[in-house]
Amino acid sequence: MPFRQIIGHRRLVALLSRAVAQQTLPPSLLFAGARGVGKRRTALALAEALNCPEPVAPGGLSRDACGVCASCRRIARGVHPDVLVVEPGDSGSIKIEQIRDVVDRAGYRPFEGRRRVVIIDDADAMAAPAQSALLKTLEEPPPASVFVLISAIPDALLPTVLSRCPRLRFGELSAAEVAEALMRDHQYEEADARATAADADGSIGRALAAGSSDVAEARELARQVLEQTARSGDPSRRLDVARQLTPAGRATPVERAELSACLRALASLLRDIGLLTASGDTTALANADLAPQLRALTSAYDGDRTVRAYAAVDQALAAINSNVSPKVVADWLVLQL
Repeated sequence: MPFRQIIGHRRLVALLSRAVAQQTLPPSLLFAGARGVGKRRTALALAEALNCPEPVAPGGLSRDACGVCASCRRIARGVHPDVLVVEPGDSGSIKIEQIRDVVDRAGYRPFEGRRRVVIIDDADAMAAPAQSALLKTLEEPPPASVFVLISAIPDALLPTVLSRCPRLRFGELSAAEVAEALMRDHQYEEADARATAADADGSIGRALAAGSSDVAEARELARQVLEQTARSGDPSRRLDVARQLTPAGRATPVERAELSACLRALASLLRDIGLLTASGDTTALANADLAPQLRALTSAYDGDRTVRAYAAVDQALAAINSNVSPKVVADWLVLQL
């Protein structure tokens, strides 16, 4: 995947592209950021840009891989001899033997590419001896090799390793960017993609771990709850709404998980209503496809009410996580909205 196909992180991608074009790329880098935001894909795009024999310079980028030559295709498939990916094994850690192997191979000239690229995914999973085995190579890197360490918890790395790897910080993606990735790369329908993205906290990996249909159903239920509580302040009618949130009325793990999903969807919708109430701007909405319905709710959910409702949802989530009965939480919440 070339740089131009990376979703989000435009500033970092442009920086890497310019460094490749100007031959100023550091020999070792640390890609730090939350899981599932595209760090590994960016590392592979960097490997393609370094080794593509027919580079291009699309708009906004100084140098990018063509994406279609034999070198780019082999890197994308994970079979290029000069692009080495190290990741945790079955034990969940990266062993010293794995590091010694890639360090040894990195000492030789590239087999067919311009640069050998060693990508260490989940680098924080390296045991201390493995990090120490890598340290000398980071201090005196081979001239034709680039090391890219990827980590969601970089502070777990040894200070001596951190000091030798310039850090690039990858932020969370916007909900629109997550939805775009789900539709483009994982064949999600738009409604499912947007619902799942709104609950993913900026991580494509987290979105893929959730069931798209379950998240979409939770968001639709949350929207209905907001509409019904906006129309009626009658406590008895609101308690009828609460029964939609806990239809079985049992404190089972499944019902607890379903209510949690609905509460997260409520929080996302209320955040969007707050944005619309404050500025009317739809560009930052996590649930942009529901903008007309959310705008209709702004007359009932003014700024103060939205803040109070959001705080109530936050308390409800904390209660669910503290093992309070789902029915008790649902009954209390609808009286607060």
